[in-house]
Amino acid sequence: MNLHEQDALTRAKLSSPYTLWGGYDAAERKIACFGGDADGAPVSLIRISPAAPRFAEKFTHRDYLGSLMGLGLRREVLGDIVNYDGSAYLFCLSQVASYIEETLSTVKRTAVTAVRADRLPETANTPPEKSLIVVASERLDAVIAAVYKMSRAQSQKLFAAEKVFANSRLITSTSYTPKDGEIISVRGYGRFIYESVERETKKGRLRCAVRIYR
Repeated sequence: MNLHEQDALTRAKLSSPYTLWGGYDAAERKIACFGGDADGAPVSLIRISPAAPRFAEKFTHRDYLGSLMGLGLRREVLGDIVNYDGSAYLFCLSQVASYIEETLSTVKRTAVTAVRADRLPETANTPPEKSLIVVASERLDAVIAAVYKMSRAQSQKLFAAEKVFANSRLITSTSYTPKDGEIISVRGYGRFIYESVERETKKGRLRCAVRIYR
C-alpha cells in the first residue's frame, strides 16, 4: 500500500488487529498483516546488481522501477527499493519474486542479475546522518521548507495537495508539530526523520535535528 492507502486503513479504525509491514523498519510502502504480527508476511527481498559492476553506470530509483514495470508488474506488488553500494534491494510480494528473478535481465541497457537475499545489509538500514536546520517554530510547514530549501508558501501548498505524511498518516494542517522520531514523507521530495529541538539561537530561532534520506 502507498501512503494514502495506509492512511485510509488507519482512519477506518477496524476492529480486527493488523500490522503494517514493508520488510524493514523504515519502509514506506507496506502490506497489512491481519490477525497478529508480521511474522510470515509474504514479502521477499531481491538484490539487483549489474553483471559487470566495473562498467556499470549509477542507477536511480526511477531506473529500477521503470525496468520492473516494464516486465508487466503492477506497482501494487512492489515495495521499497533501497539503492545501496552499487546494487538495489527490492522488497516485493513473494508471489512475484521468482518471476522477477527469472525475467529481469537489464536496467536501462545494462545487464543485471536478480537473486533472492535474506536481509538488507546492516549499514543499508541505518538512519541517515544528522543534519541541523534553523526554523522560526516547530510547525511542520516551517520544518519542510527548511529541509527542502523552499519558501514557506511552497511548503504550505504541499499540505493542500495531500502530499505530506507523518508515520504514514496524512497531515493537512500546516501547523502540525512533528513528534520526536517521526518519519515525515513528502511526495515528490523524499522523507526525513524529525528528531528534536537542540537549542534556541540568540535571535530566538530554533536549531532542530533531522535525518534526511537522500
